[in-house]
Amino acid sequence: MILRSLKDYYDRLVAAGDEDIPKFGFARQKVHFCLVLNPRGELVAVQDLRSVVGNRIVPLELIVPEPVKRTVGIAANFLWDNTGYVLGADNKGRPDRALQAFEVFRRYQHLVGDGLEDDGMKAVLEFLDSWKPAGAPDLPYWDEMQGLNLVFRLDSEPRYVHERRRMIEAWSKDYEQSESGIKGMCLVTGSEAPVARLHPALKGIPGAQPSGASLVSFNLDAFTSYGKDQNYNAPIAERAAFAYCTALNWLLRHDSRQKVRIADSTVVFWAERKTMAETLLADLLNSGPGSSHEEMEDQTPVRDLGLIFRAARDGRIQDAVDEPDVAFYVLGLSPNASRLSVRFWHVSTAGDVVANIARHFRDMEIVRSFERDPDYPAVWRVLEEIAVQGKIENISPLLAGAFTRSVLAGAPYPQNLFTSILMRIRADCTINTLRAGLIKACLLRNYDHKEISVSLDSSNTNVGYRLGRLFAVLERVQTAANPNINATIRDKYFGSAAATPRNIFPMLLNLGQQHLGKLRRDTDKKGFAISLDTRIEDILSSLDASPLPAYLSPENQGMFALGYYHQRQHLFSGKQKKTQEE
Repeated sequence: MILRSLKDYYDRLVAAGDEDIPKFGFARQKVHFCLVLNPRGELVAVQDLRSVVGNRIVPLELIVPEPVKRTVGIAANFLWDNTGYVLGADNKGRPDRALQAFEVFRRYQHLVGDGLEDDGMKAVLEFLDSWKPAGAPDLPYWDEMQGLNLVFRLDSEPRYVHERRRMIEAWSKDYEQSESGIKGMCLVTGSEAPVARLHPALKGIPGAQPSGASLVSFNLDAFTSYGKDQNYNAPIAERAAFAYCTALNWLLRHDSRQKVRIADSTVVFWAERKTMAETLLADLLNSGPGSSHEEMEDQTPVRDLGLIFRAARDGRIQDAVDEPDVAFYVLGLSPNASRLSVRFWHVSTAGDVVANIARHFRDMEIVRSFERDPDYPAVWRVLEEIAVQGKIENISPLLAGAFTRSVLAGAPYPQNLFTSILMRIRADCTINTLRAGLIKACLLRNYDHKEISVSLDSSNTNVGYRLGRLFAVLERVQTAANPNINATIRDKYFGSAAATPRNIFPMLLNLGQQHLGKLRRDTDKKGFAISLDTRIEDILSSLDASPLPAYLSPENQGMFALGYYHQRQHLFSGKQKKTQEE
C-alpha cells in the first residue's frame, strides 16, 4: 500500500509536467562545483555552484544520471561524481584508491560516450585522457572541493554536459540495458517486468546513512528464501522501484512543504490529487517555527489556521479544505541501522485529517498564561513539554509516533503521554499553557470526561479539581504575605499535595492561616486577605464532609493540576484587570 501510493504520486507529478521531478534513470543530487571546459577539453575554470543561505553554505541540487550504489567496490557515475573519481584525488587519505577510481570513471565515460557526435562528450573525454591527478591540488577551490561532487560544462553554453539531448539519450539507453534481466510479478503494479536487485537510495532522513538509506532491502544471508537474495525476495519492477523512491526523495527534499520533523521521525504527506491540504498540513502540524525548528514564527498562516479550524469545528469542511474527499496519505519514517523504519502509516481523506487536527486543538484549548502562547501549538512543541530538559531528542520515538498518529486519526492519545506529563510536572513543578492544555485533552479523550471548561469552572465538583484550586489560593496567600519569597509551596509540596492530599493539606491550611493573619495586620492588604479567606472557605465548603482522600488516582492528579492552573490564571487575570482599571 505504501509503495503503490508513492508510485501513483510519482505518476501524478510526471503527468503534471513538473520539470523538477526526475525521469526514469535520473535523480536529484547535491553538486558543489563545475569544471568548465573548452571544446578541446582544456580546463578553463572551476565554477563554485554553492550559495549562502543564512549562515550555511548550500550546494546546488541538479537532476543527474542516477548514482550507482557503492559498498566497498569502485563504480563510476556518468558525467558527474566526486573528486576522487573525476580528478583522481580526494581527502580520504587513500591516494591509490583515488587513482583506481579515476581510471574506472574514465573508462566508463568512454564506454558510454565513444562514438557520440557531441561536442560536450568529446570535450569531457579529451579532458579525462589528458588530465594528471597530481595536478589536482593546484586547482582553484581545491581545499574546499576535495571529496565533493563535480559536473562538467562547456564554456560556450550555460547548460551542463549531462543535460545535453544526446547525453540524455545515451545514458537512458545504457541504463535500460543495465536492468537485471530477471523478470517477475511486480508486487506494486501486478505486471510482469524486470525486477530491481537494489532500490535507489533515500536521502533527507536525519540520523540515517549520509549516503542514503533503503526502505526495502535484504542484506543478510538469513533473508535468503528459496534461493532468492537481496530484493528478489520481494519482487518490485525496476521502474516501480525508481518511481516510489523518486517520489519519496521528492517529498524529503530540503525545501519540501510536505514534510515535518517530529522527534526522530520525519513525516511526509501527499494526496491522491493536487489539493491545498498537501501544503496546509505542514502549517497544521508545524504552526509556529519551521520544520527545522529554526525559522522565525510567521503570524499570517496562524491567522489562516483559525479560519480553517473554526470551519472544521462547525462542520463546514468544504470551507476548510478544497477537496475534502480526496485520499490523503501520511507516512512517518525513522532512521535505523540498515534501513528506514516505518514509524506510522495513516490513510484517510483530506477532510478527515483536517477535522481530526482541529479536534485536537479544540481539546487542547485553554486559557493562556501569556499572550504570546500559541493558539495552535505544533506537535513537536507539545512534545517538548514532556521531554527531559525540554529537549525534543529526549522524547521516545514510539511515543512521538503514537502521539502524531492520534492527532491525525482522532484516536485516544497514548496512555504514557498522560503519565509523562504528570511526571514532568512533579519533577519541575511547572504548569504552563501547553502542559495544562495537554492534560485537558487527555482527560477529555482518554478518561471520557464529557466536558472540561477552557477557564475556571467554579461548579466543577471533582475532588482533584477543587483541591488544585485550593492549592492555588493558598499559594497566592503565601506570595501576598511574603512578596520576595524564593520558593513557594508549589516548589516544595505540589507533587505530594497532588498525590497524597490527606498528608499535606492540613499543614498547608495551617500555614495559610498564619499568612492570612500577617495580611490582616497590614492595613493596605486587609481587604485582599478577607477576599482570599472567603475564597478558601468557599472551596472547602464545596468539598465533601468526609476526610480528605489519602491518595488521588492519576486521573484526579490531572484534574488537580488543571484546577490549580485554572484558579491561578483566574487570580492572575483578576489582579491584571484591577491594575488596568486603576
